[in-house]
Amino acid sequence: MGRLTHIDEHGDAHMVDVGDKPITERVAVAEGWIALGAEAFDAVVERRAAKGDVLATAQLAGIQGAKRTSDLIPLCHPLPLSGVDVVLEPEPSSRRILVRATARAHWRTGVEMEALTAVSAALLTVYDMLKAVDRGMELGGVRLVAKRGGRSGTWTRDHGG
Repeated sequence: MGRLTHIDEHGDAHMVDVGDKPITERVAVAEGWIALGAEAFDAVVERRAAKGDVLATAQLAGIQGAKRTSDLIPLCHPLPLSGVDVVLEPEPSSRRILVRATARAHWRTGVEMEALTAVSAALLTVYDMLKAVDRGMELGGVRLVAKRGGRSGTWTRDHGG
């Protein structure tokens, strides 16, 4: 394993100085899921949840989450996102909602945390909007799927981890 860049020679956490790094295109894709009971799943796909359109609201929450990542993760740099896509897909066979987020920026540091935060915010929003119907929902599988750009190049879960 390589050196942890957020830890200095004394073992203290610090924000990495990226000022000398070149600006390159950065892309990251993350995913996760939430498993629902039958009543909650039907409320989502039939668009009859008491709090409103769950999928549309969770999509917006994911986008907002990506934009606020540096406010939530202490050593994460604020960066100028050029785009965030969040897709929520109901999966009837497992009664899961799958979430996939793609974050993009032309900057000095990667957007993995933004993609992961987008997925997490979307999943938490689904839970919040349906908790009155189903408190037993389960969130899982939040993970980086792929990243591109920067010194470390391209990584994909299928081929690199």
